[in-house]
Amino acid sequence: MQYGYAKTVNLPFAEVIEKVTESLAREGFGVLTTIDVKATMKKKLDVEYENYTILGACNPPFAHQALQAEKEIGLLLPCNVIVYEADGAVHLSAILPVVAMSMVENEELKDIASQVEEKLKSAIDAV
Repeated sequence: MQYGYAKTVNLPFAEVIEKVTESLAREGFGVLTTIDVKATMKKKLDVEYENYTILGACNPPFAHQALQAEKEIGLLLPCNVIVYEADGAVHLSAILPVVAMSMVENEELKDIASQVEEKLKSAIDAV
């Protein structure tokens, strides 16, 4: 099952982080968390790892709607966007909220997830 919307680009890693953060902002998302997986693996496990960053993106109006519809939905928030280097290219992906929220049996969430998904796809496409 595909659970992410992905794109590969020929840009420097740091530039992709900057560009995806900007494109997320244009779609109404803020980045609440930034996890530098490479640095964390080195610090916690003394393991070398490629550039890999997880951005926790949140669109406050949609988050509010989702929380109003389902209190436990916070378990699936924020929407993660990943950027990593592999095979000489930079890859970026966003979670597909429709897939992620399909396990929750709440009809109201389906429409919210669909709208959020379109915005995340637009943000990825803009990079």
